[in-house]
Amino acid sequence: MREKRKLLSIYKKLYAHFGPQHWWPADSAFEVIIGAILTQNTNWKNVEKAISNLKSAKVLNPKTILESRKSKIENWLRPSGYYRQKAKKLKVFVKHLLSHYKGKLRLMFNKPIVQLREELLALHGIGPETADSILLYAAEKRSFVVDAYTRRIGKRVGLYQTADYHEIKAYFEKNLPHNLEIYKEYHALLVELAKKYCRTIPLCEKCPIRSNCILTKKVKYKA
Repeated sequence: MREKRKLLSIYKKLYAHFGPQHWWPADSAFEVIIGAILTQNTNWKNVEKAISNLKSAKVLNPKTILESRKSKIENWLRPSGYYRQKAKKLKVFVKHLLSHYKGKLRLMFNKPIVQLREELLALHGIGPETADSILLYAAEKRSFVVDAYTRRIGKRVGLYQTADYHEIKAYFEKNLPHNLEIYKEYHALLVELAKKYCRTIPLCEKCPIRSNCILTKKVKYKA
């Protein structure tokens, strides 16, 4: 009960400070998936440039991506970095979607969350963070996303000391209300907090949850 109260207290402070984040920004579930794959090892501004290239070329759909030459996809994805690997990952995903679900995400998303998560993780280039991003923001299933920001903030406010992905994920899912929108907002709010205040060298004096932080006085702390 104590952990649940602590998590909700932090959530309310972040929400009051930053407001709703409206994350993930995309026009479709498929675009969410593209973004989740492209955001690996880069920032969102670079992802937006790559997605803009795909939209301009009118290829932001599974069939067209599968039929496009790999060299063309690589060129469109170049702003996102690691574009050769990411082009391969996109090809693998759309081929799976087309061959197993006729390109229809709703058929894929009809599966139980545990089964769908295992299926995503079995695909080349999709790790836990990407899989959970797809589940939460595209499939709209309760699967908490853990990233480097979540690890950093959680340690600094004393929620956990582990760095293990699944242990942190389990912590949030055990102690948060079973509410899809809270899952989405909480993850997005932690990202915003990390970008604005809880940086590698934190800006503790301006942080909306500084009273929760066990490192408030250690302004030169590095994650």
